Amino acid sequence: MTLVIAHRGASADERENTVAAFRKARDLGADWVELDARRTADGVIVVHHDAHLADGRLIAEYEVGELPDELPSLAEALEACEGMGVNIEIKNLPDDPDFDADHLVSDAVAGLARAYLDLENVLVSSFNIDAIDRIKQIDPELPTAYLAGDMGDPARGVARTLAHGHQAFHPYQALVDPLLVERAHEAGIAINVWTVDDPDRIGELVRMRVDGIVTNDVATGRRVVDEVLSG
Repeated sequence: MTLVIAHRGASADERENTVAAFRKARDLGADWVELDARRTADGVIVVHHDAHLADGRLIAEYEVGELPDELPSLAEALEACEGMGVNIEIKNLPDDPDFDADHLVSDAVAGLARAYLDLENVLVSSFNIDAIDRIKQIDPELPTAYLAGDMGDPARGVARTLAHGHQAFHPYQALVDPLLVERAHEAGIAINVWTVDDPDRIGELVRMRVDGIVTNDVATGRRVVDEVLSG
């Protein structure tokens, strides 16, 4: 089965990474939600893609009470995602303006994931493999995924995922072909693909037997996945 994973919620229909987007994703039939986690100055994990707000403020320099009301905490987001699985992407790359070498965001995400979600309904991912390695140090049972963009031979991503003991590999959709999916599955690694809105490409990926498709357009993703899987 291929899961429909709502990218930052139903971001084609509502403002991304908001409670409204997460609730809309459920209404449209998403199996999972993907969202982004960052840390405030007072250690609260909030859901926002960029390190800066639209007005230029760096989230890490402000306490949660000083941030806009529409910016949900991770706890609020997880409550809004009730009934769906949640892929929490940790934003903490070395060149980010809010980079934290101690990976305190990973520590907090691990605790919140355990508090709000069953193990079968959570996946913690990051482009920074150190961030998810830290998750494994804190809680080895939490499922984790390695994210990758343009990395040349994507098979290296599968190998790195396996070597670090993570459960899933999340490649950019243009990197994915049947051989990559086969290699991942032979290694016991799930493969979830980002970010795909084109219905023809969604259909191709479902037929390749990818495990999940991250999409902004949940309605289209749900329709195509169901049509292909029903034969």
